[in-house]
Amino acid sequence: MRKHIPKVESKLRHIVSVPECIHRVSGININGKRIKSLVFSTDVAIIANCNADAVIAVYPFTPTLQITKSIIEVAQKPVFAGVGGGTTSGPRVHKIALDAELNGATAVVLNAPTKTKFVQELAKIIDIPIVLTVVSLDEPLEERMLHSGASIINVSGGKKTIEIIKALREIDQHFPIIATGGPTEETIQAVIDAGANAVTYTPPTNGEIFKEMMERYRMQCTHQEKKV
Repeated sequence: MRKHIPKVESKLRHIVSVPECIHRVSGININGKRIKSLVFSTDVAIIANCNADAVIAVYPFTPTLQITKSIIEVAQKPVFAGVGGGTTSGPRVHKIALDAELNGATAVVLNAPTKTKFVQELAKIIDIPIVLTVVSLDEPLEERMLHSGASIINVSGGKKTIEIIKALREIDQHFPIIATGGPTEETIQAVIDAGANAVTYTPPTNGEIFKEMMERYRMQCTHQEKKV
């Protein structure tokens, strides 16, 4: 018999909720905390008002400690911090990753162009998990998964994401995999069915949420005017 879960909500806070199907995924246990859902955002307002288990903070700019610290402070939940590996590379990434760990990041995320040897070197420097991003079936998947020193694979292959997950699962049934699930129940369920252990959810933007709110306000104002 399924237990009833009492629900208590604030009248003032608007919570961005991950799709329910995410809860069907197995999750990844990191230092005693089970993580099933990660919100893909660097918007501190979204991060502070989302019920995802963790935050995956990767962005198309050179990673800085200022951004990482701000997200960790606001999140009050595990943060997987992007530290480069593509445009930003070399010893600089080692420093950024160590700074992220020392400032409270739960894991660091490396971009797809990162060389296997570099991941192995970084694994000797930091203690927190290294999440290595895979974006193509043409990558040496077995090497990336089993011999790179990464603790978790992050699949972000666009339309090829499902195929990449399935190919990785043929190599190892139990290695931790995070996958981009996009914004909908359908796309999220697809990566779960393919074998992902945790799912990255793409939330609506701040602007999209605000647009809906403003439309409600306009309707309320129109009704009030008609009553008068």
